[in-house]
Amino acid sequence: MSDVGPALLSRLPRLDGKKVLVTGGTGFVGRHLLPRLVDAGAQVTCLTRASSRAAHLPAGVQTVRGDLGNGQGLEQALAGQDLVIHMAALLFGLSWQDFLRANALAAFTLAGALTSLKARGQASPGRFVLVSSLAAAGPSAMSPGVTEAMPPAPVSAYGWSKLLSEQILARAVGERLVIVRPPIIYGSGDKGLLPVFRGVQKGWAVSPGAFREFPVSVVHARDMAQAVLRCCADAARGVYYVNDGAEYSMEQFCRAMGAALGRGADPGKGRGVRVIRMPLPIMAVTAAASTALGLARHVFLSRFRGKAPDRAPAWNLDKYREARQPGWLCDASRIRRELGYAPAVSLEQGMAEAVQGYRREGWL
Repeated sequence: MSDVGPALLSRLPRLDGKKVLVTGGTGFVGRHLLPRLVDAGAQVTCLTRASSRAAHLPAGVQTVRGDLGNGQGLEQALAGQDLVIHMAALLFGLSWQDFLRANALAAFTLAGALTSLKARGQASPGRFVLVSSLAAAGPSAMSPGVTEAMPPAPVSAYGWSKLLSEQILARAVGERLVIVRPPIIYGSGDKGLLPVFRGVQKGWAVSPGAFREFPVSVVHARDMAQAVLRCCADAARGVYYVNDGAEYSMEQFCRAMGAALGRGADPGKGRGVRVIRMPLPIMAVTAAASTALGLARHVFLSRFRGKAPDRAPAWNLDKYREARQPGWLCDASRIRRELGYAPAVSLEQGMAEAVQGYRREGWL
């Protein structure tokens, strides 16, 4: 069963008997979402590739083979589904082409499969939930942050690819499309923030900019799963932002990591976390160097080993484009008001869960 209390669980949407197809279900957020869908009574099918690791999927979750790159198997996977939750995405890339190929092309391929089903007179899913990103909307350092009424203004290739994915699917799905744009998602199973946790474990962390705060919104993966489930409700419409109900500086976020890792507050005593407010020019140089090394590794492995690397470095020029902004805040009041979303995981609780999960996996 899920870890949500009975009172909250009773208010969550029920999906009894609904057939739900999930892309990206074998990933980080999927670990937290799939049990929630099963609890809600859904008949869950997870779209997988040959390389997908599906051993950890909850009991009762089915798998179907499909390729978001070339469309193979997608029509068969979509046929007969009541609901689609599209989470598969590339978070780290070395070029605009990487993001467009992985994110926008996947949306285009899904849209094509849906259009083909309609052309053949077959029923297509009645609801399509897209997990996008705050990066598709753009930065904001002023409370309460980005709202649904503001026009999107992405600043990174990743953000543009997610916005383009939204637009592609909106043309194909119309009003059946519900979009949720999360900020930083953290929790057990996440490899994106793992280098930051490892740095904090050693006693140091970085906040972008030498003489400024870097305000951020965050959400734990369990609350992210709750938000996605709420977006499956019939009342859900349009775009929603989600967070944990608070605003943090990057320094506060990293110090919460330190507390969960057993480090004290005072770096002078040897067990604290020293948060370095890194000048942006230095961050630009390190991002360029990391990107260059990533490209060199890609060329070497592709040419001499016959395979591309599994992932790009987590710190690269595209992430620098996001880090040089004044902050990343979003307003979750609409999803609270319309869908009853209520974050249940505090930063302290979320960091403890993340650290426990990392240690269970042997990553820390």
